[in-house]
Amino acid sequence: MSRKSNPQDNAACESFMKTLKYEEVLRNEYRDLADAFVSIPEILEKVYNEKRLHLALGYLPPVEHGKTALLRAFNDPGPRVKAAVATTLANCDR
Repeated sequence: MSRKSNPQDNAACESFMKTLKYEEVLRNEYRDLADAFVSIPEILEKVYNEKRLHLALGYLPPVEHGKTALLRAFNDPGPRVKAAVATTLANCDR
């Protein structure tokens, strides 16, 4: 699949760029390029990663999907796993 001009190689990237373009760039007017460089990463962190539902994650936002995976791992009987998951969950709520 990594041949030149193979559309499947870029499918995920193209989908993301389309979403970014329609949900952020076309809805806002930026004063200059520096304004865009400040706004776009904020939108990625606050909306795309925390709130937006993702098909590949079972229509969960990435943050919720991560917490669900950690909670599933927490049910593992190993004490090291439980301690690591508890620490990670405590850090997520900060």
